[in-house]
Amino acid sequence: MWQKKGLLFKIGNYINDTIVSHAAIPFALQIKDDLYRIYFSARNKNGKSLPYFIDAMISDGNIKLNDKISGPFMSLGDLGTFDDSGIMPSCVVTNNDKLFMYYIGWNPQISVSYRLSIGLAISSDNGLTFSRYSKGPISDRSVEEPFFNTAPYVLIENGIWRMWYISCTEWKIINSYPEPKYHVKYCESNDGINWTKKGIVCIDFDSNAEAIGRPCVLFENGLYKMYYSYRKIQDYRTNPLNSYQIGYAESLDGVCWKKMNHLVGISKSKNKKGWDGQMMEYCHVFEHLGVKYMLYNGNSFGKFGFGYAII
Repeated sequence: MWQKKGLLFKIGNYINDTIVSHAAIPFALQIKDDLYRIYFSARNKNGKSLPYFIDAMISDGNIKLNDKISGPFMSLGDLGTFDDSGIMPSCVVTNNDKLFMYYIGWNPQISVSYRLSIGLAISSDNGLTFSRYSKGPISDRSVEEPFFNTAPYVLIENGIWRMWYISCTEWKIINSYPEPKYHVKYCESNDGINWTKKGIVCIDFDSNAEAIGRPCVLFENGLYKMYYSYRKIQDYRTNPLNSYQIGYAESLDGVCWKKMNHLVGISKSKNKKGWDGQMMEYCHVFEHLGVKYMLYNGNSFGKFGFGYAII
């Protein structure tokens, strides 16, 4: 069972000229020994998300944050490009002496709420700064996937780049408002830039999981383990029974998965007024010196910051 350690990053303590709300989709990258860098996105006064990081010392089941936030370390894309209204880091992969950051590019739409695509930025200074690989996304809607791609998680194994990502399958009008359905898919690449998609669905819909978000994949003792968030598509913003919660699945090959949500070992706070009493989502799970950590967002999709739990 996971032991919750509480709200780690309280956004109210960091509001400034560029940060107004949210600290969403946290991801931790080990820099050296106990020093980690936690990437996340925060919204400005115009509601546009920009990427930041904060360094932390992690040891003995505790995370101690630095006092200073760094960023935004990338600017929004040129007007009309896929990331001109939001940049949200999703994962960082070490590739020789460079870091590849896969991120969510965001655009508002007219007939539906938004369009999401997957972008790539590269760092040559151990994650202090990143340069956009291209003005266009490396993964976007297509003939096979006509709605959107988002929230990638990437691992490199034996020279093969493996990506688990979110693919939208449709928008439905619920209470006069468009709501998306999306699940987890899988693809591969030889270089981390050009991806071959074969339509492989890893985690699919069920009666409780009508929208499945932000996968995180670990390989431990010959077994792939995925943590993700899932919700229904109706009244999920206000009804805790329908809102995001953390799910869990296992696989022998990283392609064919079995949902095992009953083994996830963590749930929303029983105190509905608590920061994670209504929803939990967008987790990143990693291990450091024998302790497993989970960074995650709570109510209102990270509006109040992010917290963590340990095993």
